[in-house]
Amino acid sequence: MNEKIVVYQVLTRLFGNINTTNKAWGTKEENGVGKFSDFTEKALLEIKKLGATHIWFTGVLHHALTTDYTAYGISNDFPAVVKGRAGSPYAIKDYYTVNPDLADNPAQRLEEWEALIARTHQCGLKVIMDIVPNHVARRYESIAKPEGVRSFGEDDDISVIYAVNNNFYYNPNEAFQLPEGIYGEYHEFPAKWTGNGARASQPNRNDWYETVKLNYGVRPDGIKDFPELPIGFESEDTEVHYHFWQDKTVPNTWQKFKDIALYWLEKGVDGFRYDMAEMVPVEFWSYLNSAIKHHNPEAFLLAEVYNPNEYRPYLHLGKMDYLYDKVQLYDTLRNIVAHEHSTDAIAPIQNNLSDISDRMLHFLENHDEQRIASPEFAGYAEKAKPAMVVSTLISESPVMVYFGQEVGERAAEWAGFGSPSRTSIFDYIGVPAHQRWVNNKQYDGGQLSNSERALRDFYQRLLNLKVNGAYIDLHQYNREHTVYYNDKVYSFARGNEEEQWVMVCNFSEHESYGFDLQLPAYLLGSWFLNDGTYTLSDVLYHEKQTTLYIENGKGRLRVDIAPLESLVFRIS
Repeated sequence: MNEKIVVYQVLTRLFGNINTTNKAWGTKEENGVGKFSDFTEKALLEIKKLGATHIWFTGVLHHALTTDYTAYGISNDFPAVVKGRAGSPYAIKDYYTVNPDLADNPAQRLEEWEALIARTHQCGLKVIMDIVPNHVARRYESIAKPEGVRSFGEDDDISVIYAVNNNFYYNPNEAFQLPEGIYGEYHEFPAKWTGNGARASQPNRNDWYETVKLNYGVRPDGIKDFPELPIGFESEDTEVHYHFWQDKTVPNTWQKFKDIALYWLEKGVDGFRYDMAEMVPVEFWSYLNSAIKHHNPEAFLLAEVYNPNEYRPYLHLGKMDYLYDKVQLYDTLRNIVAHEHSTDAIAPIQNNLSDISDRMLHFLENHDEQRIASPEFAGYAEKAKPAMVVSTLISESPVMVYFGQEVGERAAEWAGFGSPSRTSIFDYIGVPAHQRWVNNKQYDGGQLSNSERALRDFYQRLLNLKVNGAYIDLHQYNREHTVYYNDKVYSFARGNEEEQWVMVCNFSEHESYGFDLQLPAYLLGSWFLNDGTYTLSDVLYHEKQTTLYIENGKGRLRVDIAPLESLVFRIS
């Protein structure tokens, strides 16, 4: 039995911050900032107890900041090209060290991060950190790079728009101009293309103007200056991919990122989350990921990819382990929760992804999405409990929880850059519901309300369930055959010869439902269940039982389900 992967995402600078001032645009002195040391053994063990197997420490790498760290040999960044007071975690300034904000002693910031990696491992958890391959901070400057390593752009020919071994694209003889409405001082000559691909020397304020796009050997007209993978290579394993690249000449940017990834693996990192991976050629991912897997076959590789047409190429050719299931399962569940859309939309997604379903990471929150409990999403956290059950149990896929989700964080604060409903990744701010769980760094939930405590208990029960076996949709069959069954509930099964599970979730906020759920003959036959009666016990709260009656190979069980209730029955 494989262990279910549960990723716990934390915005590292906010996790241990207990300051409740929450002043808009507040400095770290006013609003506080969390540290690596806040992840104590107690905190880490509580995350593991919640059900997590991996922690994604978001915002660890040294990114552009507004704080003056010149006393530590770090050059100041220009506030005009830093978003928020704390800066974007996705505007990396130095890939070979970590954010000095997170260290008790900035001079020892790398050692403090290495100590946290070791501490996390000692608590039985694996460590994920970001790699942001598409862009870097407007002013990338590595002071921590190993001997012999050259910084991005250090050897570029800035007299041309493009050269295969340039790390950036340029507008020769043109100076960069800040977007209209962005004020301050910043000098760049010649202007570089902006991170989201904007080519103008004066990008729009909605562009990723704080970053510059990296060049992977793709000419401005789209022609690729690197070898393409042979036909049929999607079926080859990572070692075959690794050996394919050994005698190939690849763009300089590719080599730099391979060195970066291997550097962090040597520091003990267990894997990476790749930001906006589909903006980088799939051939590069074959090159990088096969090198990573050659070094560490167990490395965890997760990519942010939003185009369903690219899912299979990035998995099979790019050798990703997992991709975000955002535009299909997340968006569908969100619409069911927030807008009362029909649950009929769930099964077609699983059918469409049937060949890769176990490689699609599920989530209901992350740093880019609105908090469930915000008015802009569900209004209160309990409303999404059925969606969380579906997200977690519908397949073998990994599931991700964003810190504070398990206690109903609302993200109601106006932090500065951006707007409420998302916990700001750009500012120094508090996360109130999470802070109540942190409880002055006792990490015991001592300040939680009864409803927050009950919600965390629900997440802990759910994330620790060990449900195995193939997914079988029951919803469509029951829509066609069962009286009183409707599109506000969703049912599915998981199982094999050894264990069998039936899940029923009620998405209705106000209505209870009762019906005789039908189990088709083909399902019961695959489970080798004979005619007779079987006791089904709910394993989520251990409060309900029902009986499965099998006659002539077909099954039925009585289900009475309350608003927003989920029943997870195991057949015994």
